[in-house]
Amino acid sequence: MKPSVLFVCVHNAGRSQMAAGYLTALAQGRVDVFSAGSEPKDQINPVAIAAMAEEGIDIAGNVPKILTTEAVRQSDVVITMGCGDACPIFPGKRYEDWLLDDPAGQGIESVRPIRDEIKARVEALLAEILPVKA
Repeated sequence: MKPSVLFVCVHNAGRSQMAAGYLTALAQGRVDVFSAGSEPKDQINPVAIAAMAEEGIDIAGNVPKILTTEAVRQSDVVITMGCGDACPIFPGKRYEDWLLDDPAGQGIESVRPIRDEIKARVEALLAEILPVKA
């Protein structure tokens, strides 16, 4: 069974969408990827869309989603990004909190380093959750 990862931030419009975009692209179908927000916005941050487009990853068609208990329950790994207590805790899950600047309201020059840090963390996470092919 393939592992599942849920990325959660407050608005599900920037950080969690970029992380989900990277993991979806890098895992190539080997991981089920979900994202959600405790207080989702109406649309994805256009600067986050532009920053990911520079990497060849299209997140423009994504829609922010509300965090549900079921989303957490169905995920093996839950990565939070500044939503704190909004995320329900279940035993047996792996939880990580990634301290990342919020790209909301920032220009692309400020969003690129956030994007690049997310990419590095996603690559490290992927290496941990997927067995290396012999």
